[in-house]
Amino acid sequence: MLTILGFVMIATFLVLIMMKKMSPMGALVLIPALFCVLVGKGAHLGDYVLEGVGDLAPTAAMLMFAIIYFGVMIDVGLFDPIVRLILRFCKADPMRVVVGTAILAAIVSLDGDGSTTFMITVSAMVPLYRRLKMSLVVMTGVAAMANGVMNTLPWGGPTARAAAALKVDASDIFVPMIPALAVGLLFVIALSYGLGLRERKRLGVLTLDEVTAGDPEQVLVGAGSGGSGTKGRKGVKAALTGGGAGSGTDAEAPSSKGVGSSDGSGSSDAADEDDDELKGLDPHRATLRPKLYWFNAALTVALLALMVTETMPIPVLFLLAAAVALTVNFPNMKDQKARVAAHAENVVNVSGMVFAAAVFTGVLTGTGMVEHMARWLVDGVPEGMGPHMAIVTGVLSLPLTYFMSNDGFYFGIVPILAEAGAAHGVSALEIARASLVGQALHMSSPLVPAVYVLVGMAKVEFGDHTRFTVKWAALTSLVVLGAGLAFGII
Repeated sequence: MLTILGFVMIATFLVLIMMKKMSPMGALVLIPALFCVLVGKGAHLGDYVLEGVGDLAPTAAMLMFAIIYFGVMIDVGLFDPIVRLILRFCKADPMRVVVGTAILAAIVSLDGDGSTTFMITVSAMVPLYRRLKMSLVVMTGVAAMANGVMNTLPWGGPTARAAAALKVDASDIFVPMIPALAVGLLFVIALSYGLGLRERKRLGVLTLDEVTAGDPEQVLVGAGSGGSGTKGRKGVKAALTGGGAGSGTDAEAPSSKGVGSSDGSGSSDAADEDDDELKGLDPHRATLRPKLYWFNAALTVALLALMVTETMPIPVLFLLAAAVALTVNFPNMKDQKARVAAHAENVVNVSGMVFAAAVFTGVLTGTGMVEHMARWLVDGVPEGMGPHMAIVTGVLSLPLTYFMSNDGFYFGIVPILAEAGAAHGVSALEIARASLVGQALHMSSPLVPAVYVLVGMAKVEFGDHTRFTVKWAALTSLVVLGAGLAFGII
């Protein structure tokens, strides 16, 4: 019964948010609360929720101070050169913009933290997507898939968990997997190329020549500096050719609904909102600190290095870094309060989603539903598949890492799969490597706090992101599995 109710609860949640019948925060809280009562454990709901909140509280604290830190770094201009480089590469070509998103997300993912990756990627790319009226769902999907593949780095989490659970060396898991993961990343870039071509076809051929007049940054930064922002908007619209380009939607190409706005109508209100979004990149904004550029760069590099080496807990590192960044860049108390207030909306939205997710995970784990679901899937593997348990592990990693936390999967399920494989001569290393292939899909799971940073900062509905991304992320994971089999790694 718990198995059936678990699957029904997850299906109900996904259907309601994808159909936009409930907000993600409401669905994450109310649906598990209802099912907790249905399984007869309503009296323990408070205990389950508090346990879930306790587990995710450090993550919420980390995200809170990480958003403030990177928000300040954006305010002071640390990432402005990155934006300019991306614009030079993209040249207002939607295909290049999408490919650039995948490459940027993959590079930043080297730090091993999904939240950091999404904050930097979204901050750099959102202004360009909005200015060119591109689909923000494409951006969030591509960034999530690129980060998912790179999340298998030894310091990223899953590899370390697999190594600890099966008592093997992390390098023995990761190093042989590099060719398969490289194929997965190349697939993400190739997919980005295809999605970019689709965006180019939807929007038509774009050019910035008439707008920039020799200044390629003007389209991005002009919105907050006098009349150039208006000129940029009109210039880009005039350069659009092809059906539907003037609608100003942010939706997936086949759809007429906007993701960036509620009705996708391209109204003047939405246009004003887009202008507001672009003001953060005004080259003359008062928050810029050019004399402190190298200090801020060194502080960020030091922060990322300490994160990778795990010198201190990540929430503590971001707390200290945010305090230093605010104090040095904005010594005046009034300015500090203004910067915190400027990023308060993102902090509240993301932290709220994390604590709402704690209700979902707390009920799913506390009632035993997730354990029953996992064991049902494992027990359903035919006896004849024993010698192919590595392949079974790779396939099961897709749904299990999507519906479970990494801790639950690697410490609760992978050892069971490894034990079953050992009886048929399948090594623990093969099981560990196969367990990594689902990470491209895992990064879009509603149980991953970082995904709420991604959709929250991009102002994309979680249901839209899920509907667009899941199929491509699952395909990416299968490509990694297929490459592992082809190279004899799995």
